[in-house]
Amino acid sequence: MSSSSPSAPEQWTNRALFRLIWPIIIEQVLAVTMGAADTLMVSQVGEFAVSGVNIVDNINNLLVIAFMALTTGGAVVCSQYIGRRDYKNSVVASKHLVYIAIIVSVLMTAITALLRRPIISIIYGKIELDVMNAALIYFLITALSYPFLALYDACAALFRSVGNTKVPMWIAIIVNVMHIGGNLFFLFVMHMGAAGVALSTLLSRFAAAVILLAMLIKRDRSPVSLSGVWKVQIVPSMLKKILHIGVPTGLENSMFQIGRLFTQRAFPYFGTSIIAANAVSSVVNNISNMPGNAFSISLLTVVGQSLGAGNYEAAKRYTGKILRICWLTIFVMSGLIFIFRGSLISFFNLSPEAHSAASYFLSVHCISMIIGWTFSFALPNALRAAGDARYVMKVGIISMWTVRVSVAYLLTFALGFGPVGVWIAMGLDFVTRGTFFLVRWRRGRWQNMKVID
Repeated sequence: MSSSSPSAPEQWTNRALFRLIWPIIIEQVLAVTMGAADTLMVSQVGEFAVSGVNIVDNINNLLVIAFMALTTGGAVVCSQYIGRRDYKNSVVASKHLVYIAIIVSVLMTAITALLRRPIISIIYGKIELDVMNAALIYFLITALSYPFLALYDACAALFRSVGNTKVPMWIAIIVNVMHIGGNLFFLFVMHMGAAGVALSTLLSRFAAAVILLAMLIKRDRSPVSLSGVWKVQIVPSMLKKILHIGVPTGLENSMFQIGRLFTQRAFPYFGTSIIAANAVSSVVNNISNMPGNAFSISLLTVVGQSLGAGNYEAAKRYTGKILRICWLTIFVMSGLIFIFRGSLISFFNLSPEAHSAASYFLSVHCISMIIGWTFSFALPNALRAAGDARYVMKVGIISMWTVRVSVAYLLTFALGFGPVGVWIAMGLDFVTRGTFFLVRWRRGRWQNMKVID
């Protein structure tokens, strides 16, 4: 394996883009299905269990996003080396991504396992006892799965960086089947409640990580091979390249989740029914995110490989094409959810008050998705793939705190909008950050950035 390898990077024709993106869409569908299955099944236990799981999932997103963002840095560096056909360095970058993911995730597991009660209390304040008990056990078990999730995300990102999205898709199918089966067993046979959902999550993430890691170790001729990964050899310059993208992305995503958690603190003031309504609304609305997330992920590979090959015009052309398809897909998905929101919510065991609130939340958010999601959450990955991660970080953090958090509390409490004010502020945040990212892309400052030497 060397930089003289004869195989060229993928030429991103319409057919090639389709082959790249459709497995990611399936993978996103399965990821959302897993989240929906958790909420749907645990809702049969009671609203306290739904609320406990949702509270922890919000915190988990904050902690997990920190090391998941590192996979973005690894994916960008690997994609650019592959675009240049420098496969020796792409292998080195692949191993360093795995090292970083494992170290960070193990630290996160230790911290959260020890401090889960004060973490919940600091973020959410006083919550009902049965909700707290469900949250504590769910938090402990899911924290143990962080290293396996980190390893899975790193390996999946490596497969995608070479344009192979089918392998992560098939693993996602296997994991989804395992997870749903585990939920059924632990909830309805063992009657373990929130702990059963968490245990199913732990086992399925373990299986996914082991399978993907084994596959990459065996692929010793791949541009992202992990053969010999256990013989640790650290190259500081490679760590720096990955962290140059990963750290700003991690900080931005972490601040995003912290801000989101601050807005989530508004819901307990309105009771358990509103917490449950918010949880169900988030799960249902994630359906409209699925294709958008897939297009966003694909931009890391497409733009990264194009820029690694030095083809800036191709990067602009492919980004424009992917964003247009992304917006159209979100328009259709959000429109369908808006029309059928009542029927979708009915699948969950909610009280009439929670059902009505969830319908209201989804109405606001579907409109926000159509207006602003594509530019606020898909386009940033094109900027990151070009090495412009710091700008994305700055805009994301400023918009989160000056628009989403501040306006959410202003609308919810000062102006009397109630809990829907949080969802309105979310839409305003979409529009704000999306506007800045679009202007940045069109001005072309990202073309002056360097990821690899």
